Amino acid sequence: MKSYVRLAGVVGVVLIVSMYTILFRNRHVKPHTSFPKGDADVVRRLDKKLMEGSNVDNGTLNKLSPDMAQWKSKVVVPKLYPNSFLFAKWGDGLSEKEQKEAESLYQIYGYNVFLSNRLPLDRKLPDMRDSRCLSVAYPQDLPSISVVLIYLNEALSVIKRAIKSVMSYTPKHLLKEIILVDDHSTYNDLGRPLQGYIDEIHKDKPGLIKKVWHHRQMGLSQSRISGWEHATADVVAILDAHIEVAEGWAEPLLARIKADRTVVVSPVFDKINFDDLGVEKYLPAAQGFDWPLWYCSRLLNCFFFSCLENLTLAFMSPSVMGIFAAHREFLGEIGGLDGGMTVYGGENVELGIRIWLCGGSIEVVPCSRIAHIERSHKPYALDLNPMMRRNALRVAEIWMDEYKKNVMIAWNLPLQDHGIDIGDVAERKKLRERLRCKPFKWYLENVYPSLATWDDLLGYGVMRNSLLRNLCVDQGPVPGTIPILYKCHFQQPQHCYYNQEGEIIVGGIKSHKYNQNRCLVDPGSSNTPTLLDCHLAKRNQKHMHWDFKQVGYHKLNLSENSDYQYVLIIQQCTGQSWTIEHLITTL
Repeated sequence: MKSYVRLAGVVGVVLIVSMYTILFRNRHVKPHTSFPKGDADVVRRLDKKLMEGSNVDNGTLNKLSPDMAQWKSKVVVPKLYPNSFLFAKWGDGLSEKEQKEAESLYQIYGYNVFLSNRLPLDRKLPDMRDSRCLSVAYPQDLPSISVVLIYLNEALSVIKRAIKSVMSYTPKHLLKEIILVDDHSTYNDLGRPLQGYIDEIHKDKPGLIKKVWHHRQMGLSQSRISGWEHATADVVAILDAHIEVAEGWAEPLLARIKADRTVVVSPVFDKINFDDLGVEKYLPAAQGFDWPLWYCSRLLNCFFFSCLENLTLAFMSPSVMGIFAAHREFLGEIGGLDGGMTVYGGENVELGIRIWLCGGSIEVVPCSRIAHIERSHKPYALDLNPMMRRNALRVAEIWMDEYKKNVMIAWNLPLQDHGIDIGDVAERKKLRERLRCKPFKWYLENVYPSLATWDDLLGYGVMRNSLLRNLCVDQGPVPGTIPILYKCHFQQPQHCYYNQEGEIIVGGIKSHKYNQNRCLVDPGSSNTPTLLDCHLAKRNQKHMHWDFKQVGYHKLNLSENSDYQYVLIIQQCTGQSWTIEHLITTL
């Protein structure tokens, strides 16, 4: 019996020492020679006794410090959620309990709250500015600023860190107030615990922080309106609450607004990873949108290139992200934000278009940097498409004149009677008249020339054959170049577009001129149609111009293959007919 007890003790110690080694290796901690002296001595004695096959007494183990005792209580386990995005690059060495806590918080918030709760509130971000920004001198008499932080069920530690960064890196004589706008959060820690943090701040800085709480969820646009309405400084900066401002962020923005009160300015956004909360540098880029009115920043055109020679200079941008700074009174003069926009999406595009059309301009200021958490999922809804589509149609109706059809094309809606309630737009149209705003065509020609106008489209939507109405032309697997027939689901892979040149674009159409579409091509070497880059196919003189009639379609047919499946083939007409879902003009 004693030998079994001794063996069990030795095995237990082996496991403990192995556990120490694995834990410290996984946590990137130096070897045990960097332990406190007492712990290092204990571990060395454990190693020696095990090598000699000696028994280990409890007295030796009891000499471990409290910190080492904490490690002793942990057990290294494999990752419990190997398919979770949170643990793809992060989380080595966590116990089972810690992994479960981290994953549950991640599912709620869309970023690593477990880690955020353990980071210091005053962590210093790496300085991502161009070195030349450090030598720029700004006027002493800059305007004052109100900072608005908007949130819905945000993690408490993230809000605290945002507040702390604003306080730390905004000159005290310029920061008039921080306004927290809560869009009807339901999490308990955003009540008393947050108020307790504010009360501590107010001991040294009375009244610095204001709280605005919505009695019902009103969405991003209305939240920004609430923040603007409660602001009292010369300039209002409207930010998300999941940000950290960097050193020197405010002065460059305030200097541009001091020079021209009609300029709405945006900082450069650096990325805070949702998993390890590390910060990645982003290059300065103009902010734009596509025709569904989703925000995008891949705008490598004249707006961007104008700043490359001197990265301290502000440069023009067609639109704004949801984070910007503006002269508070000027923002009111052009109508603030559209309170008719609901929940999420499109409100930044609406503001950007209106600023340019109604007497203002938008600039990105490279010397101002803000780090922003890019969530893996949003808190507003699992599917944001219905709200985004509705808001996009509202923007189109008010501001886009004859180009509003492009928004409906992008969402694959009919040009007439789409049946979606966009709210009352009468007041916003009156605002446009009162401000004598420019037409949207001026915006396309002078501000956003890289946005494709789609003037040559004749029809769009899914393409179906009279032989089998439940099958649609589909782009097929991507990457891949063979179009297929697939059960109609009416989503982007099946969206087709027919233009005046006789080209058929399959699998969605690009919103920008610098992006390439894929056209249906007769390769000439077989009877199987292919999809090729439209410009490349044209340059190589491929057969890509089709004689589409709404009651017929030259040479493109359905045929049953050896597996009793229908496929697309090119052959002489067999009497089959094709239709496209929506017509812009009669074919």
